[in-house]
This record gives sequence, structure tokens and C-alpha cells, in this order.
Amino acid sequence: MNLENHTSKQLPLTTQRSFVNAANSLTMIRLVLAPVLGWSITHGHWWLAAFTMVGAIASDVFDGKLARSQGTASSFGGFFDHATDAIFVSTGAWALAAVDLINPWLWPFIGIAFLQYTLDSNSLRGHQLRTSKLGRYNGIGYYALVSTAVGYQALLSTTLLSPDRLPMLPELLSTLKSALGAAAWLLLVSTLISMVDRLRHVIVHR
Repeated sequence: MNLENHTSKQLPLTTQRSFVNAANSLTMIRLVLAPVLGWSITHGHWWLAAFTMVGAIASDVFDGKLARSQGTASSFGGFFDHATDAIFVSTGAWALAAVDLINPWLWPFIGIAFLQYTLDSNSLRGHQLRTSKLGRYNGIGYYALVSTAVGYQALLSTTLLSPDRLPMLPELLSTLKSALGAAAWLLLVSTLISMVDRLRHVIVHR
């Protein structure tokens, strides 16, 4: 689910260069779902966005397991997996910013951080991506933020959650919206810290 978690489990990587396999096909689902997520959020189709998140998370959970079980894990597969994660969550963050639920700075920095992560690891030359603990936590946080915001809006769109039935609902929803906004700012700060730490590591060790 996170952008830097899969290579933390060091397993033998195949030298297979074929892009077409079952695990990469599962990963591709997130790439296809990214524009669906962006469109559904910006057009207020929150339940469609929620189901899109479920599908994306399921593909992220099982693609790595499938690659390891079938012996098709590769450096390229790891890069493709992380890239689709970055595209998917940055699309979600962009859409949430477009409807004024979070700040507009998080989504571009997700992409910039992934680019730095890729170049630093030399993954474009076939090397494994080098992980960091903070980067893994950030990756989880991106998914958690988008999932929570989408779930909150989906529930808000139902008639069951009406102020008439739940008098405290408006105050609770206002608090949750503020918490989401604060979480997005914290993730932005954490992303910047991770980028600076990775840059420091590069300067010190090269």
C-alpha cells in the first residue's frame, strides 16, 4: 500500500524482463483506476470513488504476493508498483485539493518525492528501489488520507447521516474535515523531511 514498502522484504528477484505477467496486470489496475478516482472525486461521485479505492488497495495488497509466489518479482516490477502507487495517490490528493478538502501542495510533492526516490535508487538502470522508514510511513499516510476523505464524503452523501437524525453530526463532520486538512499539511511536512533526509544521505555517501 505504501510507496516504499515492498523492497523491505528482501527476496530473490528474477532477471525476467517480460512486462506481461499476472502481478504486473494487477498493478496496472491502479493505473487504470487513477483517472477514475480523480474524475469521481471532482464530480462528487463519492461512492464510485470509494469502490475505486477498495479496488486499488486490493490490487496493491495482492500484486506483490502474487509476484513472489510465481517467482516473477523483479526490479522493474517493483518500480512499476511504486510508480502506480505514486500516480494513484497523487491523483487522489490532486482531486481532493480541487474540491477544497486538502491543501494544493501535497499532490505535486508526492510526485517530486517519488522522482527523487527513483533517481537516487538508480532504478531506471535496473537497480532495486532503496527504501526509508519515513518514506514507508508517508506512503501509508497518503493512502490513509485519501481513503478517509473519500469514505467521509461517501457517508456524508447518504440519507442515513442527516442532521435531523444525528444533531451532533454537523459539528463532528466539521471536526473531521479540519482533521483531514491538518493531516494533509502534516504529510506535506513529512514528505519534505523525507526528501531532505534522502538528499543528505546522497551528499554524505557520495
